[in-house]
Amino acid sequence: MDAPLSSWPWENFGVFKYVFYGPIVGKVLYEMMNQEEHSKLNLSWWCLNLIILCGLRTILHVFWSSYSNMLFLTRNRKILQQGVDFNQIDKEWNWDNFLILQTLVASIVCYIFPFLQHLPIWNVKGLVLALILHVGVSEPIYYWVHKKFHEDYLFKNYHSLHHSSPVPTPLTAGNATFMEHIVLMVVIGIPIFGTSMMGYGSTSLVYGYVLIFDYLRCLGHCNVEIVPHKWFEAFPFLKYVIYTPTYHNLHRTDKDTNFCLFMPLFDALGNTLNTKSWTLHKTLSLGSGNESRVPDFVFLAHMVDISSAMHVPFVLRSTSSLPYTTRLFFIPCLPFTFIVVMVMWLRSKTFLLSFYYLRGRLHQTWVVPRCGFQYFLPFATNGINNLIEQSILRADKMGVKVISLAALNKNESLNGGGKLFVDKHPNLRVRVVHGNTLTAAVILNEIPQGVNEVFLTGATSKLGRAIALYLCQKKVRVLMLTISTDRFLKIQKEAPLEYQSFLVQVTKYQAAQNCKTWIVGKWITPREQSWAPKGTHFHQFVVPPILSFRRDCTYGELAAMKLPEDVQGLGCCEYTMERGVVHACHAGGVVHSLEGWSHHEVGAIDVKRIDLVWQAALKHGLKPVTTCPHNKTD
Repeated sequence: MDAPLSSWPWENFGVFKYVFYGPIVGKVLYEMMNQEEHSKLNLSWWCLNLIILCGLRTILHVFWSSYSNMLFLTRNRKILQQGVDFNQIDKEWNWDNFLILQTLVASIVCYIFPFLQHLPIWNVKGLVLALILHVGVSEPIYYWVHKKFHEDYLFKNYHSLHHSSPVPTPLTAGNATFMEHIVLMVVIGIPIFGTSMMGYGSTSLVYGYVLIFDYLRCLGHCNVEIVPHKWFEAFPFLKYVIYTPTYHNLHRTDKDTNFCLFMPLFDALGNTLNTKSWTLHKTLSLGSGNESRVPDFVFLAHMVDISSAMHVPFVLRSTSSLPYTTRLFFIPCLPFTFIVVMVMWLRSKTFLLSFYYLRGRLHQTWVVPRCGFQYFLPFATNGINNLIEQSILRADKMGVKVISLAALNKNESLNGGGKLFVDKHPNLRVRVVHGNTLTAAVILNEIPQGVNEVFLTGATSKLGRAIALYLCQKKVRVLMLTISTDRFLKIQKEAPLEYQSFLVQVTKYQAAQNCKTWIVGKWITPREQSWAPKGTHFHQFVVPPILSFRRDCTYGELAAMKLPEDVQGLGCCEYTMERGVVHACHAGGVVHSLEGWSHHEVGAIDVKRIDLVWQAALKHGLKPVTTCPHNKTD
């Protein structure tokens, strides 16, 4: 049984917990709609202020979270070099519970004490008095209570939830039990209510104190050292007036020290100040320009479209931890996102998006700041290739072992599957990998046993060629859709003589009207899909995926594999993939790295290596993600 007040009253309400804002919103709307002749400074006015303040506090936490996830700005200032994984994100999903609690209680207090409804906009004396109450009352109360929460019973039943997050983030600040936030609410309320009781309260005090309080809480939990140590050298007393992210991180690792709210003075007075606080802060602050650990593997991705460009941790951590889908709140943001994408086109370079660890190896995802449509603009190809080339050379200079090219970054017409860069720079130490060998293996192993005929679009592409040559040697008849007889014959001649007859050139979709296994490597319209017979399954290696037009057919996802169970710090989904699942070209680079292969994988796919790469992936714990219904078992 849970300890008293350890669970939130609305813990099981899900999104319906926000109905608790209903009475407050209703009060404001009722008086606005009825246009009652009340004084501006009444209960409905303060209900409106509480709603606005709640919104500002939410934005403040989200912005801090976004900043801490901007690895291209913060990677060298991270205190803990761990990633925030899905478990932590789920645990902190309801970080905003405290905002509901404080808004409800504040509205009730305003109702009980009518004088709070008539506060002036500004009162300088009130600001000074609030500061005195904060330093003289709130800080020592918080320090004493915080120490008590670290005693056995209280820590086990209450405070351990807050400390259960391995990596502090701004949203971790709100992740605590109901009891703890009741105490914190009292700590926040004392300066505001006390000042108002003495006749010096003001609206600006309420907004200013609460927002500064939240700002400093987020600062302490951001895991990024942004406070310059030079401040403390110039003004030594400041080290006892304001804490730093490093200071609070030490409390999380050494739980018997650094208990203060914001002022280390109280730790010094209570003899609980960690002796490493200032030396570690100086080291992190002065070393903020140093390069962090060199990644072992880099996946070079790109944006798919304008909407999916918002599916990143530094926009909203919660949505990026789920498979991408178009969300309603994305729509109003599209114009701004489009402008950002255009600015990135003009000025931005490849940047670090995310990272995780696998068996002690650091894996990073870098992003070429280009959307899918830009890869098909003739005048943009040189610029894109320059960005990819710069990324490869940067990885080579850093000492990265393997860099894998995603989807359009290895487009045959763009750079020959990466061959352009390897030929241009023959002395590269980093291994350039397109990952198509594993992509082909995933698609081929998804085809059910017993299939004797498939229909293949994009048949003369790198992947299409490899799939066709592999299947024909398994005595599967491959209907290769292409209008180029020369390209078809070139591929057919690559097959052993006894299997060449299994490769058949077709020029129209009608040729596949009796074939229930379609392998789609080139985008097809709903009209073209209509030629597939009922019960067809569409396997895909086309970006973006085709529209699921036929209800009597099934559609596979893009080729993908689930990373091994021992992956650490993974907290964002790769486009539409489920949690822990990555595109096969990403997985192909991971296998290349884990195996320690010293060759490049660019240009045409070596069909003989398909089974070898597949077995290597399974050996290292990568799991196939089956999307074909005929391959699923109960």
